Amino acid sequence: MSIRHSTHHGPPATGHHAYCLDPLARLRTPADPLCDVYLTGTVFLDIIFTGLDSAPVRGTESWARGMGSSPGGVANMATALARLGLRTSLAAAFGDDHYGDYCRDALEQGEGIDLARSRTVPGWHSPVTVSMAYEGERTMISHGHEAPLPESALRRPPSARAAVASLTPGRRDEWIGQCARAGTRIFADVGWDETGRWDPADLADLEHCEAFLPNAEEAMRYTRTRCPLAAAHALADRVPMAVVTLGSEGAYAVDGSTGESAQVPAIAVEALDPTGAGDVFVAGFVAGTLAEWPLADRLAFAGLTAALSVQEFGGSLSAPGWLEIAAWWQQAQSLGGQTTAALRRYAFLDQLLPAPARPWPLRRAVPTIGFRSPA
Repeated sequence: MSIRHSTHHGPPATGHHAYCLDPLARLRTPADPLCDVYLTGTVFLDIIFTGLDSAPVRGTESWARGMGSSPGGVANMATALARLGLRTSLAAAFGDDHYGDYCRDALEQGEGIDLARSRTVPGWHSPVTVSMAYEGERTMISHGHEAPLPESALRRPPSARAAVASLTPGRRDEWIGQCARAGTRIFADVGWDETGRWDPADLADLEHCEAFLPNAEEAMRYTRTRCPLAAAHALADRVPMAVVTLGSEGAYAVDGSTGESAQVPAIAVEALDPTGAGDVFVAGFVAGTLAEWPLADRLAFAGLTAALSVQEFGGSLSAPGWLEIAAWWQQAQSLGGQTTAALRRYAFLDQLLPAPARPWPLRRAVPTIGFRSPA
């Protein structure tokens, strides 16, 4: 199957990513919804410490060699989608404080995310997460009080090509069914089942989903299997597309409607902070699916974007845009470090990417909430 990619450039963003390729340009028509992807959830202020040699020890003070701050929570996914050129709408509550103002400005002005369905909650402070990255893992401490979702998130989800949902075991979210019935394609992941039941019947909203993207451990627990590939095939009996992430081994996908499967190895990178990598993977897979790429290309692209993200601070800060992807591809071809098979696997990028304007590696994170503007 041949692949046709668009080279149409969307309007420039106002944030870190002034260049934005529109992966859906060749598919757009005047009758399309204004929104490509809709999502809702909680926005956190993330403060990330990196460069720790080990876990903090009780009764001692640890100094981190790096620090970043950014909107987190559902903002990780929203930012990853927007930086890949998808018109993204987010319904969320924002705190009535400086943290909330910062997060809202970073998402709306910096990333071009539509927040028309979001609202600021008077007297409610922003949830905060402090993340410490060390030894390839992360430890997080969060604080916050639950806020009601904006009314528009519950009753009036927008017309959209797709929506991304995080399924909660044992709970239905009304908006997911509303979107599905309106023709929106639902992509879902799932959090850890704190009850320990791991009963597929607890994922009632899976019936509305086009694609389900758990990690290997989650997939095997829900399917009572001991192999992630077997788990993916079992899940494909319940959802049209099952995608299982395999960590350092890449990812595996099964198209339940055609029987097609694909496995793509992970890109070898030096991880700084894994925060938000799962969200970036989902965003990459959504972009490739909406653009109608072959399954293996979608899987490879999702894995690549996730791999690039772990080399940066934080979740939304680390989400790569097209310039970052183009710079990596140029570096991979010119300086080596990747196998011949890997280079062949990503050859489809040649038809898609702009000429990189900046060298690899790129750095985007800043250690403050926001610098004051010069006088």
